[in-house]
Amino acid sequence: MADLAGKTALVTGASRGLGRAIAERLAADGALVAVHYGTNKAAALATVAAIESAGGQAFPVAADLERDDGVDVLFDGLVAGLGGRPLDVLVNNAAVFGEGIDASEEHFDRVFRVNVRAPFFIVQRALSLLPDGGRIINISSGVTWFAVPEVVYAMTKGALNVLGRSLANTLGERGITVNTISPGITRTDMNAWLDDVPGAPEGVARIVALGRVGEPVDIADAVAFFASPDSRWVTGQVLDVNGGLYLGPKAALHH
Repeated sequence: MADLAGKTALVTGASRGLGRAIAERLAADGALVAVHYGTNKAAALATVAAIESAGGQAFPVAADLERDDGVDVLFDGLVAGLGGRPLDVLVNNAAVFGEGIDASEEHFDRVFRVNVRAPFFIVQRALSLLPDGGRIINISSGVTWFAVPEVVYAMTKGALNVLGRSLANTLGERGITVNTISPGITRTDMNAWLDDVPGAPEGVARIVALGRVGEPVDIADAVAFFASPDSRWVTGQVLDVNGGLYLGPKAALHH
């Protein structure tokens, strides 16, 4: 596909996992992709190399989004890499996992800084670079509609859902669409338990209608739709991309 030929994209947290898959897909669709990373430079360079070896274009951008100056550093690198070009697609993917009700104030603040504060101010800064008709895509989580012990993380993802709806309404006059993707149980570093806990993938498969664990490419393909011209009439939406998670019993209930 070449839906994004001549376009540019920023994917935060793109050195591995969902972010890498999203960056690779957008690049395959023709976009020049800014591959943001926090600390893992080697992984980011590997993502850029993979994109380039497949015939795409990308450049790395380093910024620690936990720091006060993280967004400033990000945009310094982004603007330099874009070389005067606009930013057509913004994907807020970077996130850190949060703890439960016993979380310390320090941990609570860190998770909210990376997962909520950073996306908000990234959008704020990006608005001067985004042309009319641009795309903003936020990566949320299924934990906004089913309960998990890690309440701090879940709270941050709920905030992203609200951000997306509000921004979609505000930015609609410019033709900028804002949509949110809510992945289900997907094989990433954050979900290492899928490989560490015996029988975990099989257990997940039993509660997913399509009968398997999600893969990063499943999420990346949905992002590609929201980034493409095909999504021009879709905004303010939260899309569950989870293979049919928790839809109900697969077998008939007998009373």
